[in-house]
Amino acid sequence: MKPIDHFNLRSFDLNLLIAFDALVSERSVTKAAHRLRIQQPAMSHALATLRILLADEVLVRTGAVMLPTAKAVAMAPRVAEMLRQVQVILTAEDRFNPETEKRIFRFGFSSELEVFLMPRLTSYLQSHAPGIQLLSRGSPRSEVHTLLDTGALDIAVGCFDFGMERHCGVPLYEQTLACCFNPDLIDPDAPLTIERYLTLPHALMTLKDDIQGCLSEALGRIGQKLNVVLAASDFLTALATAATAPVLATLPSRIAHQHAEHFGLTLRPVPLDLRIPAVSMVWSVRSDRDPAAMWLRNVVTSLLKNDIQTSSVFL
Repeated sequence: MKPIDHFNLRSFDLNLLIAFDALVSERSVTKAAHRLRIQQPAMSHALATLRILLADEVLVRTGAVMLPTAKAVAMAPRVAEMLRQVQVILTAEDRFNPETEKRIFRFGFSSELEVFLMPRLTSYLQSHAPGIQLLSRGSPRSEVHTLLDTGALDIAVGCFDFGMERHCGVPLYEQTLACCFNPDLIDPDAPLTIERYLTLPHALMTLKDDIQGCLSEALGRIGQKLNVVLAASDFLTALATAATAPVLATLPSRIAHQHAEHFGLTLRPVPLDLRIPAVSMVWSVRSDRDPAAMWLRNVVTSLLKNDIQTSSVFL
């Protein structure tokens, strides 16, 4: 198929094709003007312009009536079909049916949120939208907005900002922290005071080159540092380390309560007021009105809201 010559088409007022269709259909300048709700002189000017551009009279008077020329008759059905297609494109509603949609959505996560949300989301989609596939990846805060801009991600869920013009977002929930440890390696009966919490060795999560991990900003605000012996890229490593070594693993409460018992760990509240960023869902403004993406974002919000309501005792 021959490519569109945008440069040459730019010099042709495409509104003239609408005038052409009305003129050939009505075979009258007056009736065509009435059909387009413009004045007759304006329609006469459009006809004069068409005659120049097409090198053809378009309409000729034959007795008391005006008839289209042979060239106009040949052009008319193709112009009419083109205008119908344009009309369909401009008036078509975005249709989305989750039961029949086939599409891949790319998610970016903070490490712990991927394992927390994706099993729930996958289970829901298998029942309600089996054609939707999910591709997830860990996404550091420093990269997530670029990944959304380039289309490498459709949705990001984590401690991400969204106030910029090209990104949309919604806060999902506030995070709290819990710490866990192996009761055979650390005395569970000894009070976990602030001094003891700061002194004991720690295993943390981090998605950046910082030994204080994802708590670095919160610790900096209160002027404290932890005795960190391991900063790992995922929470499973931190939990497995706490199960094996005499260390505390400080993690988001929701993850700690969901997984600590599988490692035989005891949970305790963090004795410091460590405020960490809320979890948000962020997306590019380009997909803000995409019906499928809107539906999926609502599902994510609903799943997390229901989970928060049923697990609030842990938070």
